[in-house]
Amino acid sequence: MAMTLTSTTTLRTRIAVIDVMRGLVMLIMLFDHVRETVFLHHQVSDPMDAAGVDPALFFTRLAAHVCAPMFVFLTGLSAWLYAHPAAGPRSAAGFLFKRGLLLVVLELVFVNFAWSGAFPPAVLYLQVIWVIGLAMMALAVLHRLPLKLLVVLGVAIIAGQHLFTGLRAQEGSAAYYALTVLLQRGYLVADGAMKIKVSYPLLPWIGVIVLGYAAGPLYARELSAAARRRWLLALGGGSLLLLAVLRGFNLYGETLPWVAGETALRTAMSVLNFTKYPPSLDFLLFTLGLGLLGMAWLESIDNWCTRACATFGGAPMFYYLLHLYLLLAIGLVLTAVLGANHGARYGVEHIWQVWLIALALMPVLYFPCRAFARYKRTSQRAWVRYF
Repeated sequence: MAMTLTSTTTLRTRIAVIDVMRGLVMLIMLFDHVRETVFLHHQVSDPMDAAGVDPALFFTRLAAHVCAPMFVFLTGLSAWLYAHPAAGPRSAAGFLFKRGLLLVVLELVFVNFAWSGAFPPAVLYLQVIWVIGLAMMALAVLHRLPLKLLVVLGVAIIAGQHLFTGLRAQEGSAAYYALTVLLQRGYLVADGAMKIKVSYPLLPWIGVIVLGYAAGPLYARELSAAARRRWLLALGGGSLLLLAVLRGFNLYGETLPWVAGETALRTAMSVLNFTKYPPSLDFLLFTLGLGLLGMAWLESIDNWCTRACATFGGAPMFYYLLHLYLLLAIGLVLTAVLGANHGARYGVEHIWQVWLIALALMPVLYFPCRAFARYKRTSQRAWVRYF
């Protein structure tokens, strides 16, 4: 691999693109979370019903699939950058473990309240922030391994998970709880005043964060932008090519084979209908492949849009909590003012209204995120860097 020194401008760009991509996927995520706030009466399953769901809703949900994998991948990549500052290598174990633990606490307390509006909630959902936190805590231990071994480990976890799809354990046994946390979405506590459900099984996400950390050298100061772009294009394109073979022939990597639909569009929807909980190999080839190609493309672009995305991406946890509580307030206000027209809540009738609301909320979220990002850059307080 040819190594060439880069200019100061390129050094800024190589770091900025991480915030740009993170911010972009967070904005895409906003469409899906608005959907869950005002369009939940048109719920989608996982995988989706490709033969019956409205195509506009299908592709809105499909776009959101990119968010969690890229966010976890970038978390691993950022951890490598933290461990390799200009002053020389340092251990990331303490930072990763403490931040991971903080994310788990935030999920259990603040995130669950934002989704339910009740404390304690009737069902405690262990979702994406929980799984990122646990994956960071795992990476706190694993990041000491050689990078080549991390690549092998990440690929083995993601590709090998399907070998254990058929495993079952007696409910209430230690094996049942282990499978539920690691591989099989389900309830840890199914009865009682508060149920506990694992929505994001952990194991595949450990594979993703490990691969993100192993990709860190692509953003080393010594690697030229041109070489990095070639690597990103090769890895992203290779992922999508492998997906085309595995998915095209229904060979491996997805529990639900695609079938021919009534129209070409329905067939395409079936092909693109991947399992997210837990993320299948095909799901991750699709989302990470697109994400890597996006990072190669974004590094050469500097405009108002990418700068705005970088602002959001520079304050990810602040944005996440802010947008959830804003959506909670919007849902409560709409129901109070306009009345509950779908069960206990107010909902809009068309998917384009979801898109419109999400677009309208972006500038509302931008200014507080910009203020916090500026505070984060200048503050000497230790807690700020965890957000």
